[in-house]
Amino acid sequence: MSRIAYVNGQYELHADAFVHVEDRGYQFADAVYEVCEIRNGLIVDETGHMDRLGRSLSELEIVNPMSRQAFGLVLREVVRRNLVKDGIVYIQVSRGVSPRNHAFPPAGVRPSVVLTAKHMKPKNAAAQKGGKAVTVPENRWERVDIKTVGLLSNCIAKEKATQEGAYEAWYVTDDGMVTEGSSSNAWIVTKDGVLVTRQATGGILKGITRGVVLRMCKQMGQRFEERAFSLEEAFEAREAFVTSATSIVMPIVQIDDRVIGNGHPGNTSIELRKAFHSHAELVPLHQPWQI
Repeated sequence: MSRIAYVNGQYELHADAFVHVEDRGYQFADAVYEVCEIRNGLIVDETGHMDRLGRSLSELEIVNPMSRQAFGLVLREVVRRNLVKDGIVYIQVSRGVSPRNHAFPPAGVRPSVVLTAKHMKPKNAAAQKGGKAVTVPENRWERVDIKTVGLLSNCIAKEKATQEGAYEAWYVTDDGMVTEGSSSNAWIVTKDGVLVTRQATGGILKGITRGVVLRMCKQMGQRFEERAFSLEEAFEAREAFVTSATSIVMPIVQIDDRVIGNGHPGNTSIELRKAFHSHAELVPLHQPWQI
């Protein structure tokens, strides 16, 4: 079956879906995006993703092009037309099409909206084995709390991970502190069994999956701390893992040349992954967004 994309009010064949050459998302990375997991025909954490999309647009002063109800309807139609039961739906909004100029265009330029969906199998086999993370220097701009499409540094980091047979790359600051992964939030479990992830007040993206895991910790009585942790602390940790919409909870069993714990996924990350979807928001595709 041919894939279908939504582009600025039209449903088109994926192969024929295009935006204008002077779209500011293409020329300046002047755009934001979200990725929602589709799990067994259910939309995972739709509220959180739409909340964050709205915040990203607001931070960049991009006019929100749709109501939540409209976004919800289009999202569901894209998933339906692509017959996705397990996979992801991708949402991207740019400032729109305007003659190339670094300054924002005048009022009245309409944002460009693109939605796509694709099948993706759950990464259960990878989670059972655990993955490796490589470290890279933290060289991104300070506003990584905004989920923009300006991901060149992230792509370079992920390519390094791929070349070294790793699952993810972790950014590390000049003073040796871990911020996050190239496409995920980073976590460790200390020798005392405390979960640690960097606070989302700056330096990282406030991951939606991260938020669900923190809520799970509270409900399960699992001790956790939101604070910075060093690479050395990660080397000595009992466990390490990453969280994201596509990875859910993915154990990290090696960082660079250092084995973490016993070199196998730990009990904490295994249990969190197993329990995740019972704590996440799951919305049926046939249920439209309610304002």
